[in-house]
Amino acid sequence: MSTVLFGIKNCDTVKKAQRFLTTHDIPFEFSDFRDEQPTAEQIQSWIAILGLETLVNKRSTTFRQLDDDAKQSNDAKRWVELIQQQPTLIKRPLLKHDGSLYCGFSDKKYQEIFHV
Repeated sequence: MSTVLFGIKNCDTVKKAQRFLTTHDIPFEFSDFRDEQPTAEQIQSWIAILGLETLVNKRSTTFRQLDDDAKQSNDAKRWVELIQQQPTLIKRPLLKHDGSLYCGFSDKKYQEIFHV
C-alpha cells in the first residue's frame, strides 16, 4: 500500500497535508507538479475518477488567466492539454492512497482515509 501526495511544494494546503502525514507517521512519496509534470495518461485518469469540476481549481490565478472559451470548455482532451501546460490548474493536493484518489485537504477527511 503506497501513498503519493501530488502538488507543489510552496502551496500552503499541500504543506498542511504533508504535516498531517508526517505527524501521523504515514509514509508517503511527494510528487511536485513543477518537477515531475503529470503525464497525459495521469491527467486523463484523474479526470475520469474525479471529474473536471473537482480536479480543476477554478479559484486559482492560473484559471482566472485563461480565456473564456477555455474556462467554459467541457472537452476533456483540451483540459488534458491545458493541465499539462499549466499543472497549477489542478486543485491541490491530490492524494493517491490504497487505490483511491482524493482531491484537496482537510484534517477530517485525512483522518477518515487513514483511520487516525
